[in-house]
Amino acid sequence: MPSISQIILLSAACLSVALAVPLEARSFSGDGTYYNTGIGSCGDTNNDNELVVALNAPQMEYSGNPNNNPLCGKRIRVTNKANGKSVTVKIVDMCPPCSYGSVDLSPAAFQQIADLSTGRIKVQWDFT
Repeated sequence: MPSISQIILLSAACLSVALAVPLEARSFSGDGTYYNTGIGSCGDTNNDNELVVALNAPQMEYSGNPNNNPLCGKRIRVTNKANGKSVTVKIVDMCPPCSYGSVDLSPAAFQQIADLSTGRIKVQWDFT
C-alpha cells in the first residue's frame, strides 16, 4: 500500500500534467444557446446568418482591450450531444451570463445542429 507522501507526490504530478495541457487542446462541455448578433466584444459587427459564437465569460475573460483578446477570431467546433451534429464557428463575442463551457451561437450556427425552438442544448466543443 502506498504511503501518504507517495499519494501526495503522485497527485501533484497528475495535476501538473493536467495544467500543462494548453486550453486549445482540451474539449469542453456546457449549454448551447443562441442570440441575436451585432457588434461583439471583439470589435466587429456580425449578422445572424454568419457562423459565429459568443464564448462564455469565464473562458473569454481578458484583462486588456477586449478587441485584442487572443481568442477573438479563433474557431471552435461545437457538437450537439443529443444528435451528434457539429458546426464550426468563429469566436466574435463574449457571453457574460454563460457558465464555464457554455456557448451562445448565432441563429444560423444553432440551426446547423438543432431547431431554434429547442432553445438550449447540451454541447461539447473544442478548438479547431
